[in-house]
Amino acid sequence: MKILIKTEVKQDYAQVFSGFNESLFSALAPPFPFLKVLRFDGCKKDDQVQIELDFVIFRQKWFALIVDFYQNSEEICFVDQGTVLPFFVKSWKHYHRILKTDLGSVVVDEIEFKTPFLLTDYLLYPLMYLQFLYRKPIYKRIFGG
Repeated sequence: MKILIKTEVKQDYAQVFSGFNESLFSALAPPFPFLKVLRFDGCKKDDQVQIELDFVIFRQKWFALIVDFYQNSEEICFVDQGTVLPFFVKSWKHYHRILKTDLGSVVVDEIEFKTPFLLTDYLLYPLMYLQFLYRKPIYKRIFGG
């Protein structure tokens, strides 16, 4: 399954990227499931991010490795890939793209995920989409919009 969400913000793309830190990561976390950051190295190649999701009645680890990073005069992009995932997610790849525009930047979340079964892909899709849609007002508040 694929999710694509774009958010226009007022800051320059390099400034926006410099704001992608542990504080922003925590701010972007939706209210549920509860999220505990276990490790946050950053957003460059080979950095790791490790979290624990608390669903009250059970907890799940979610570890990701930054597998790619590139920057040019128009875009900064880093890609995290799941290495340890909750039981209900089989694969995960998240492209974080920050595109330069005349009026600021566009933050693009491109997510590719699979669950163990096609049916659960479709059942989980709306929940995943809403989890990332939740980020739009936060990006706008932090980076202007």
